[in-house]
Amino acid sequence: MPAAILDVDGTLVDTNYQHALAWYRAFRRHGVVLPVWRIHRHVGMGGDQLVKALAGPEVEETKGDDIRTAEKELYDELIDEVEPFDGARELIAELKQRGHTVVLASSAKQEELDRYLELLEVRDLVDDWTTSADVEATKPEPDLVEVARTRAGEDEAVMVGDTTWDCQAAGRAGLPTIAVLTGGFSEAELRGAGAVAVFESTAELRERLDKTPLA
Repeated sequence: MPAAILDVDGTLVDTNYQHALAWYRAFRRHGVVLPVWRIHRHVGMGGDQLVKALAGPEVEETKGDDIRTAEKELYDELIDEVEPFDGARELIAELKQRGHTVVLASSAKQEELDRYLELLEVRDLVDDWTTSADVEATKPEPDLVEVARTRAGEDEAVMVGDTTWDCQAAGRAGLPTIAVLTGGFSEAELRGAGAVAVFESTAELRERLDKTPLA
């Protein structure tokens, strides 16, 4: 059975729009005003990549660390509003029941991931997880996916994610991606980034697992 490597933010827990707002406020605090829709297009990309991608190398060099620090502070003010998606825990339980190794491939900070593990009630259900501390470069670089595959102990694995950055990272690691629409990216965008299948939600994915590479 291939290992199931699951993204967390936007896939299992509903966080993408909170992150977009926190990034908007963090940039604005440091004199950089960006349209929120552009920021949303980059949610799912690691913070180490996002500032430069959105605002350019000069802002990254002069203000990048301060913007990232502000985003964490501002997101912490919103994290109590985060809820798991319907069916997220049930998907993980179904994968385990079918014999898959399940690793959460998250670029969140450890304290954020701890919160998500509690919300999902999967700390003792999943086999392992990653955080931003495990790699130097986050999505769309493949490092996080490769670390997750190593921790799964399986050569064959399938990524489940919600953004184009998940698809790109998995593709660079040589893995297929099953995508869900809960991150706010369209089916066309996800397929264009390499997704081999797209579902509305983790609940629908669970219902149709037999039609996916995880079967």
